[in-house]
Amino acid sequence: MTGSDRRGGGGAAAPLLLGVRHHGPGSARAVRAALDAARPRVVLIEGPPEADALVPLAGDAELRPPVALLAHAVDEPGRSAFWPLAEFSPEWVAIRWALEQGVPARFIDLPAAHTLAWEAPSVPDEPETEGAAGEPGPSGVRLDPLAALADVAGYDDPERWWEDVVEHRGAGKGDPFAPFAVLEEAMAALRETYGSGGHDRDLVREAHMRLRVRAAQREFTDGVAVVCGAWHVPALRRKAAVAADRALLKGLPKVRTDMTWVPWTHRRLSRVGGYGAGIASPGWYGHLFGAPDRPVERWLTKVAGLLREEDRAVSSAHVIEAVRLAETLAAMRGRPLPGLSETTDAVRAVMCEGSDVPLALVHDRLVVGDVLGEVPSAAPAVPLQRDLTRLQRRLRLKPEALERELELDLRKETDAGRSRLLHRLRLLGIDWGEPSASRGSTGTFRETWRLRWEPELSVRVAEAGVWGTTVLAAATARAETDAVATPGIVEITALAEHCLLAELTDALPTVMRILADRAALDSDVGHLAQALPALVRSLRYGDVRGTDTAALTEVAAGLAERVFVGLPPACAALDADAAEEMRRHVDAVHGAVGLLGGAHPPDRDGLRGRWRAVLRTLSARDTVPGVVRGRAVRLLLDDGELAPPEAARLMGLVLSPGTPPADAAAWIEGFVGGGSGGGLLLVHDERLLGLVDAWMTGVPAEAFTDVLPLLRRTFSAYEPGVRRSLGELVRRGPGAVGRAADAGTGVPGFAAEPDTERADAVLPVVRLLLGLDTDDNELVGAGT
Repeated sequence: MTGSDRRGGGGAAAPLLLGVRHHGPGSARAVRAALDAARPRVVLIEGPPEADALVPLAGDAELRPPVALLAHAVDEPGRSAFWPLAEFSPEWVAIRWALEQGVPARFIDLPAAHTLAWEAPSVPDEPETEGAAGEPGPSGVRLDPLAALADVAGYDDPERWWEDVVEHRGAGKGDPFAPFAVLEEAMAALRETYGSGGHDRDLVREAHMRLRVRAAQREFTDGVAVVCGAWHVPALRRKAAVAADRALLKGLPKVRTDMTWVPWTHRRLSRVGGYGAGIASPGWYGHLFGAPDRPVERWLTKVAGLLREEDRAVSSAHVIEAVRLAETLAAMRGRPLPGLSETTDAVRAVMCEGSDVPLALVHDRLVVGDVLGEVPSAAPAVPLQRDLTRLQRRLRLKPEALERELELDLRKETDAGRSRLLHRLRLLGIDWGEPSASRGSTGTFRETWRLRWEPELSVRVAEAGVWGTTVLAAATARAETDAVATPGIVEITALAEHCLLAELTDALPTVMRILADRAALDSDVGHLAQALPALVRSLRYGDVRGTDTAALTEVAAGLAERVFVGLPPACAALDADAAEEMRRHVDAVHGAVGLLGGAHPPDRDGLRGRWRAVLRTLSARDTVPGVVRGRAVRLLLDDGELAPPEAARLMGLVLSPGTPPADAAAWIEGFVGGGSGGGLLLVHDERLLGLVDAWMTGVPAEAFTDVLPLLRRTFSAYEPGVRRSLGELVRRGPGAVGRAADAGTGVPGFAAEPDTERADAVLPVVRLLLGLDTDDNELVGAGT
């Protein structure tokens, strides 16, 4: 007997209640079979009633699941909620069936206006539910109905129990209403034992659903079908007074709400994605729903195809053996058909040779999957979303669920437009793209981005809609507002850099004016030193993008002058951590001044000259920490402003017995430590290496333990080849080459003078590689 055969009060037919598991392919097939058999006049679906107007869009060919209904508060777009639907979701199947048959499909859950405004449950106190044995049900415990039923059936995995009971049941066999009757009976037993199961807010939702079902019965008399979570079916079947249901809904908070369709992904359907009603294997469930027959064979063929794409040797024989193993495992485990666990075990053993590494790829790409849905352009959207969609199409930058790397050449118009869009979106808090280091080039005309579209970004777009109706206008307004609210010079400098990257020419004057004001008031040299490199980088970006950076250049030059004045006093009386931080500031300012000199031609020599004077001051002051003095000497040496003999003299003074070992070790760290290339300097200048070696061998035993960590940090940063060369030089004794030359004796591997004849032999090949004209006879002679 179907639900439509039972009569309720007043002669109205009782509704056909189809309890389902959200995103269950077995439930989806059963829903279609039941609807085909019952032919209802209206289909009621668990979901927000505000989405009724969006139901016709589900029939649009451009709307492809997975998708989600997105509801957000009009005045606070960040307050939002999603109702995801996949192709194998019973609710989606019900919607599509209703559209195909031309019958109404309506949503009956609590309106989103209440859901978004409802910060905490406020339901009246319910009488304590008695258990089957007369004991009160557990209070405050949120029950997982499937887990409870699986436990009763002796399963330790709810997913495996569901597969055995529902997914492996042949579709279209026997009574189409039987599975719903059995599931309703099981849920009724759970509700009798556990009451709301800790889901107290469900009581209010179910009251609203009952009211909507009654309204549909009054309108259609009979032929009412309800598709909802199986947990709610006993509550909808229960007789309840209309007044009691309305009392539960009285006084609920409410907000003004907008709703639309947005793309969703299989990854966000999974539990790891954070969706409460998610499933662990959406890709597997999608396969079960779409496979017309032989699902295991088709699945393992998909796996083989994926592994072949990753250059793994997987043949047809592997597929055959994997199918046999999966079926054998299912028989051994007493399962009607192989499930995901059996196919996974078979793939690991046969196709992956017992390794979990390729198996992780199968899980990520197939079991979960990266399918991204699509919505039609006719779907409601905020103006900012429409502008973003237009830009995505114009720039051929399609949102994708699978993370991908995008290389941009800013000399090309399309790539420059893509860069502008991604930077503007980042300013708006829409992190569709994340900048990453470029493998091919370090030039400013190249950018590398990692792109992945997540459904939550649709909410971010709605939130950003308050700043403007276009991406450009919104980013400009956001940048100007952030500039006013940003207190620190480092943060405002970063904002200026972002404005240049995003080419926000209207926002840049405001940001630059505030930046100049902040720079004039900030007296912290550390802050100024942090801000200067970002400003200079911005100048380089401006050159690439053709942006007028005259104002930025003036601010950067003024900032550099303030750093020059304040840096020497700021380096006095610093502890070890502060000294190391100041050393990093000195490196950053040195690089910035070098670039700024090129961007500021009228004062190039003067600016660099004043910076060299600052470095000389730092290198000579005893009050400056050793790590800063050593780095200043090294920078002067690298720039050719300090002769090697003078650098050796300064090192000799620092490494003299009168200097405390810890200070001397810090000086060495500044001079040759870190990624400064100091190892190669010691390899090629044995006089400096001899000074270091002599000092290290003379450090007193009681002080060696104190300086050892710093020395290890200094030399551990060198490349292995550099460390080997230094070790060989120390083994022979620093200065051995020079001493041997003076004595007229040779050192193995070294000659007193360069061998010019051997050096000339490679010149023809070098000329050929450089594309220069080379005589064929020379090449022949070089080859012989």
